[in-house]
Amino acid sequence: MRARGWLWGRGGRRALCSGGAGGVPGAVRPYEAIPCDGRNRWLNLYRVWRSDGFQHFHHRMQGSFQRLGPIYRERVGTYDCVNVLLPRDAAQLFRAEGVFPRRMGIEAWSAHRRLRNHKCGLFLLNGQAWRSDRLALNREVLSPAGARKFLPLLDAVARDFAAAMSRRVREAPGRALTLDLHPLLFRFTLEASSYALYGERLGLLGGAAAGGAQRFIGAVQTMLRTTLPLLFLPPPLLRRLHPPLWREHLHAWDTIFQHADRSIQRICRELRRGGAGGYGGLLAELLLQGRLPLDSVKANVTEFTAGGVDTTLCQVALYAMGRSPDVFSHPERYDPSRWLGKDDTSFRALAFGFGARQCIGRRLAEAEMMLFLMHVLRNFTIEAVSTKDIRTVFRFILMPEESPLLTFRTLD
Repeated sequence: MRARGWLWGRGGRRALCSGGAGGVPGAVRPYEAIPCDGRNRWLNLYRVWRSDGFQHFHHRMQGSFQRLGPIYRERVGTYDCVNVLLPRDAAQLFRAEGVFPRRMGIEAWSAHRRLRNHKCGLFLLNGQAWRSDRLALNREVLSPAGARKFLPLLDAVARDFAAAMSRRVREAPGRALTLDLHPLLFRFTLEASSYALYGERLGLLGGAAAGGAQRFIGAVQTMLRTTLPLLFLPPPLLRRLHPPLWREHLHAWDTIFQHADRSIQRICRELRRGGAGGYGGLLAELLLQGRLPLDSVKANVTEFTAGGVDTTLCQVALYAMGRSPDVFSHPERYDPSRWLGKDDTSFRALAFGFGARQCIGRRLAEAEMMLFLMHVLRNFTIEAVSTKDIRTVFRFILMPEESPLLTFRTLD
């Protein structure tokens, strides 16, 4: 679950961060007049660090909106941005993006690419380099025609997940299986995204993950966990203050690249031998089309591989916006009907962003989630063991502090 919002940085640079979206009328004021949550960025960083506030950064931002209003400036270490809460403000920012929209870069990720001599993918690119890659990738990854090609692959994995779960439920005492679903979701998303990207099944749904797949899953989790403090400190400083954390981050990315590179090399060998015929996944299509150089294809497919595991577990509205009474009446109440009325709901739940720079994997992620839910709900009743609220923590993406236990029973 990504915790994302909108921000406006000095010099008109825009990026993504936690927050929400709207508009407060008034005269134009200077940038320096924006309310700020503490002027000393390093003192702010020290306070967040001491209080273990990184994991609760979404709560910090929600409190700042409540104290400072719907537009405020956040300065924590090297992190300097302006957050907006209300939907009209978000719409105004997105519509002013122009041909080359920018997003907040992650210097630690860019530093890894430089150190290992890897090309950057879409997430880290800007300007004409970003636009060239994006236009080439949109056709196969984001367009409806491209999505129709990989839908059968995702559907096959979702069916297999439901079948494997059904076997486990029937073998359980009382034909009721209670478990933490989170590890199985990671396996499902890795199996589904690998099949769509590489045309390759990993066999993760029948039991324990194989060694290489399990190392990759662990590397993605480590990469996300270690990214969070790296958002606020420049890598050279972090290498001095906390060398083990930096080495752990680099090793996680190395494992992710190695996992992707093995699959890329396999596809290249198959294509040189003439291929197997039929749709062989997104990577094979990109290589056959030849619209991107090989190093660009590798860089972007590696990002897809990592993103396909970490961001397809749940859709989530922007945390502070989703809990604001200025945006939703009774925001803490679960009320799906709020989306069915005549009120304008634009820019209130942009889980995948908006415009030219929206999530490139949106079609893949939405299809994974919808097919997963369709096959699971057609085959099982699901009950939560506990009704207590689930707390969230921010580990670069929002996730449950503790995964809830769920009980599955077959419908037949």
